[in-house]
Amino acid sequence: MILTVTLNTALDITYRVRSLRPHTSHRVSDVIERPGGKGVNVARVLAALGHEVTVTGFAGGATGRAVRERLTQTPGLTDALVPVAGPTRRTIAVVDELSGDTTQLNEPGPQIAPAEWGAFLDRYEELLPSASAVALSGSLPPGVPVGAYAGLVRAARSACVPVLLDTSGEPLRRGVAARPDIIKPNADELAELTGSHEPSRATQDARRRGAHAVVASLGAEGLLAVTPDGHWRAAPPTRLHGNPTGAGDSAVAGLLSGLVEHLSWPDRLARAVALSAATVRAPAAGEFDPAAYEELRERVAVTDVVRAA
Repeated sequence: MILTVTLNTALDITYRVRSLRPHTSHRVSDVIERPGGKGVNVARVLAALGHEVTVTGFAGGATGRAVRERLTQTPGLTDALVPVAGPTRRTIAVVDELSGDTTQLNEPGPQIAPAEWGAFLDRYEELLPSASAVALSGSLPPGVPVGAYAGLVRAARSACVPVLLDTSGEPLRRGVAARPDIIKPNADELAELTGSHEPSRATQDARRRGAHAVVASLGAEGLLAVTPDGHWRAAPPTRLHGNPTGAGDSAVAGLLSGLVEHLSWPDRLARAVALSAATVRAPAAGEFDPAAYEELRERVAVTDVVRAA
């Protein structure tokens, strides 16, 4: 079982409009609702790849009930969310069909009480012994300590469970110091963590700060990985247009599934890039196009940075 942690779960709502223009009314051509939050997106992709996945984190209010109801409809996915008093947030993605661009609106999430945080920690400790790997993903809702991920990383390491961290800002800085097995920042998060805007230098610096391996997402240019086994770049065969929401989460699913399947780093990176690109092509946030994934997987270019230098 792979465990994904989403402390700030969401109901992802995708609107499609012909052309998004400020200060005007719009007719929505299509509405799609899915359980969301980064770790939930990771879990959905892992389940689609055939892995048994357990989702934990928080869910509350009518939105939380809608999230949980939809989670039960996903084969291979187990709901272990902790109930809270506050309402689960919503995220709104507005897709401009003319340009292909997406505008994202993210609510902050519920206020988490100390007792609710304690209940989550108990649930996490109960689930860890059965996990083959853990993904810690996304933002922290109000009330959760800023060092929360660092503590969750240390607990996973104490249980000898590989852990991947995908967050930003101060939670990432503190989490890296706890020595996670993998971190997956995007270019902006990496620059904020290290102070460097040069991806190769920043990725190596992030690893020196404590991460065992660093896989940086460079958007349309793919992934840059610095690991104990080597340094690689992995790039999609072509630039894709579509909805990028959840593309990074699909990359996390690719990395985590490759880890538990004992794939080589180049194979993990090829899977991660193909899944990410196939997510951009999918119509709804947090899903991937299976046909596009199969077609792209064999065409991802993975380059050994050391030998290419």
